[in-house]
Amino acid sequence: MKLHLRIWRQKDGSTPGHFGEYDLDDVRDDMSFLEMLDVLNEQLIDGGEEPVAFDSDCREGVCGMCSLVINGKAHGPLAGTTTCQLYMRHFNDGDVVTIEPWRSAAFPVLRDLIVDRSAFDRIMQAGGYVTLHSGPKPEPNSIPIEPEVSEQALDAATCIGCGACVAACPNGSAMLYTAAKVSHLGLLPQGQPERYGRVKKMVDQMDQEGFGSCRNYAECEAQCPKEISINFISQMNRDYLKATLREPVDRRSKMSSQ
Repeated sequence: MKLHLRIWRQKDGSTPGHFGEYDLDDVRDDMSFLEMLDVLNEQLIDGGEEPVAFDSDCREGVCGMCSLVINGKAHGPLAGTTTCQLYMRHFNDGDVVTIEPWRSAAFPVLRDLIVDRSAFDRIMQAGGYVTLHSGPKPEPNSIPIEPEVSEQALDAATCIGCGACVAACPNGSAMLYTAAKVSHLGLLPQGQPERYGRVKKMVDQMDQEGFGSCRNYAECEAQCPKEISINFISQMNRDYLKATLREPVDRRSKMSSQ
């Protein structure tokens, strides 16, 4: 298979970028998309050119590092698939393939196809954890959890933090990511004591990072490689509203107890 690749090249965040044009021959059907880029980089190095910089780690669809926009789609044309799990058999001989980094003001380009996603880390640091001391490991059946609730929590916890939701959203919103991280803790008993403080801190941090607002386009759900539902956004919005209503009440309670 022969492909013509249009790849975004950018030396660093302060240098204007451009599309580089590359022809690649002998692409095998059983290659993953990242393996195809590896072959291209070997070809570029042999020709004395700079290889294309891109992120990857596990290459098993787990870590979310392989973040590329392929022909206008985050992670490529297949639903529920990360870039590293996309295989070249889904392309045709002679195809023109355009490859870009995530496009978001909150994800500045570092080089070529690599963006800085530390904004996600700061959202997690704002409240994506449980601080209560749980003591020794409890017996699994000592805290009964309805199967439907545990399944919901597990669905939210499948988020790998890749940022496809941001890249796919016309507004560059991070609502699906934040909602997943809020919900997988907020649904379980262990996360209840900090539930409303958590959602307030994480949503406020998300806004500070400069992500766009949600307009319910649902592109985030369509492009999420783990197919996380936008229903979690509704759950987060309800919790955030309760948190803003509870805050004045909690403040008065503290003042009266002093």
